[in-house]
Amino acid sequence: MTLPPKQARVVIVGGGVIGCSVAYHLTKLGWKDVVLLERKQLTSGTTWHAAGLIAQLRASQNMTRLAKYSQELYGNLEAETGVATGFRRNGSITLALTPERREEILRQASMARAFGVEVEQISPEEVVKRYPHVNVDDVTAAVYLDKDGQGDPANIALAMARGAKQRGAQIIERTKVTGFQREGRRITGVSWETGDESGTIVCDHVVNCAGMWGHDVGRQMGVNVPLHACEHFYIVTDTIPDFAQLPTLRVPEECAYYKEDAGKLLLGAFEPVAKPWAMKGIPEDFEFDQLPEDFDHFEPILEQAVNRMPLLASAGIHTFFNGPESFTPDDAYHLGLAPEMDNVWVAAGFNSIGIQSAGGAGMALAAWMDTGEKPFDLGDVDIARMQPFQGNKTYLFERSKETLGLLFADHFPYRQKATARGIRRSPLHDALKAQGAVFGEFSGWERANWFADAGQKAEYEYTWKRQNWFENSAREHKAIRENVGIYDMSSFGKIKVDGPDAEAFLNAVAASNLSVPVGKIVYSQFLNASGGIEADVTITRLSETEYLVVTPAATRIADHAWMRRLIGDYRVTLTDMTAAEVVICVMGPNARKLLQRVSPNDFGNEVNPFGTCQEIEIGMGLARAHRVTYVGELGWELYVSTDMAAHVFEVLLEAGRDMDAKLCGLHMMDSCRIEKGFRHFGHDISSEDHILEAGLGFAIKKTDDLYIGRDAVLRRREQGLQKRMVQFQLTDPNPLLYHAEPILRDGQLVGYLSSGNYGHTLGGAIGLGYVPCAGETVQQVLASAYEIEVAGQRFAATASLKPLYDPTSARVKV
Repeated sequence: MTLPPKQARVVIVGGGVIGCSVAYHLTKLGWKDVVLLERKQLTSGTTWHAAGLIAQLRASQNMTRLAKYSQELYGNLEAETGVATGFRRNGSITLALTPERREEILRQASMARAFGVEVEQISPEEVVKRYPHVNVDDVTAAVYLDKDGQGDPANIALAMARGAKQRGAQIIERTKVTGFQREGRRITGVSWETGDESGTIVCDHVVNCAGMWGHDVGRQMGVNVPLHACEHFYIVTDTIPDFAQLPTLRVPEECAYYKEDAGKLLLGAFEPVAKPWAMKGIPEDFEFDQLPEDFDHFEPILEQAVNRMPLLASAGIHTFFNGPESFTPDDAYHLGLAPEMDNVWVAAGFNSIGIQSAGGAGMALAAWMDTGEKPFDLGDVDIARMQPFQGNKTYLFERSKETLGLLFADHFPYRQKATARGIRRSPLHDALKAQGAVFGEFSGWERANWFADAGQKAEYEYTWKRQNWFENSAREHKAIRENVGIYDMSSFGKIKVDGPDAEAFLNAVAASNLSVPVGKIVYSQFLNASGGIEADVTITRLSETEYLVVTPAATRIADHAWMRRLIGDYRVTLTDMTAAEVVICVMGPNARKLLQRVSPNDFGNEVNPFGTCQEIEIGMGLARAHRVTYVGELGWELYVSTDMAAHVFEVLLEAGRDMDAKLCGLHMMDSCRIEKGFRHFGHDISSEDHILEAGLGFAIKKTDDLYIGRDAVLRRREQGLQKRMVQFQLTDPNPLLYHAEPILRDGQLVGYLSSGNYGHTLGGAIGLGYVPCAGETVQQVLASAYEIEVAGQRFAATASLKPLYDPTSARVKV
């Protein structure tokens, strides 16, 4: 038996399809001394029993890019390695059975076109021609993707393993990882045992590809990898006479998918309430194992399937399979550099789509490891999005009951998770709830998204049209624009940068000038070497040696890790202050009037101009008033210590009562910000969006001081922009925009919306999106006719490079 070497550049833990993919792609990039350790046998965890469906379309362009790469890779692996992957492009059909699902799949078809995926809307009659066994009596719509495919999961993994070995990787089975040696923020060694032998590999990098063991392996390394195994069911029929090769068929409303395989039919399920497995740990001897049958759990799916596929009534069941798959809290897999460590990488938690994802995910991770920078935006799956509490096993057990079923559930806009809620709450939570707040969950935070009227059901009623809170949010929006509104923004991340080198450190990290007076607020970005935006922040100078960096809730951990890795010899400390201060926003034309009622301080322009903060008395408490806005109106963010937050909120509420001050939710904040053209990180701006093309050049420091990304900024200024962020408004006030709707310029598809919402003041749906503009002037970009495609229909849109609402920001600075 081959024993592991004493030393390696990288040790990959886990020999499923993703571990094999990472090894394959690292060696393809020329890495030597690549070692993969597998506790039992390659593919023996979950890979071996995967259904092997390989779809192209995912929820974002880059996730689609990775899925398409997987397809292309698997199609060529056999020629390279000699291992047959069973890959074939047999296409896929998705059926809709209700008007709501019809809108969803037609919107997805529009999105597919924007992402470069071939898609065709087909009639029920055409469905039967392609899939003659299916009952289409109640089908409302169907889409066909002819390039979708399927393959042999185990052989796909084994082909990549062979490819890695051909380039020098060592893939060692029957070798269990037992622990890790750690020095500071680095793993220096990986301990292993075979039963008879044991040892340690000294290494530069470690990759956690341990699948459903990834959570426990992560804890051994000191990193958080939130995932939990669930039981996953399918049946395989006996051989069906004259059963020809067919497309994959998905019927999401019946939680079912159908796959023809060697003359048999596989029926798989993503049931609404899943069965978490192995709460007390995965058995030590688990290898190619099945879980006990549970026909009662599967029976409701089968009953609907017999109606949908009548041949099931007479086809015998050859196999009833139940095997584990790992699921994450948000149904997105984990990829990237763990925020807790500097040389620990993660590729795990593939939510039953590991085969279609593994090729692209392995390629992306290998490229990131090779250069130290993401090859493109991977925010959807970046492990740094996960919050520490999400590694809690009880939380994972409860959330995983829901996440499996959400893969096939209606993907309504604004849909909120129903399980594992109420964990992170603002000190204002109960007071807001008493006033009718309806909460959504974001990064574990319960956030008031809208306020129900007296007698109105205080819960979401989902639809693709105007949801039950649409008019509530419109009134909140109106209050912000015309009077004054109050809302809680406490979930946003707050990181204190403190120390004698704080100014120098932030000037090196941020693209803006932080050599500013105490009390000044600076809007800024952290850039990568390509000029892409790694973080979108506001930075307030609190003292000569102290700054407060405010980040979106979802990116606090990633932004903290980004700064921490750049500290080097700078004498600074970073402290997460998120839970220490509540942020109460007072926004609108009458915001100053309301604050003057509750505070003796001066909020006029001479004392407290836009972009500055001051310490204030408020009621009988204290706060720090930041004059800044994300809704495009006069306003303040009040930073209050958590112990005084309830008091300050009560004072504001009472003082605003006869002013008709309105409590508002964060849906309002998003509709107001998009009217003003403010960018949203993770949608409109990301690590691959150049700061100049995003229209944020105004935030860059005017001096020649060095900062990360400076050279890329200078190059782009010299070369000219390749694309521009454009704001659109539909001329028809009825359609709604969410994201990823195609942009058509003079009839030609040129891009897609990065974000969308309804502009209640402007009177129509608003979207932001990038338009190619190489060699063009601003006038040429705006001279074109634009349309936005929504569920297959095209709607005329006006386009602007300036904010459609208050383009000069006069209302903000009044």
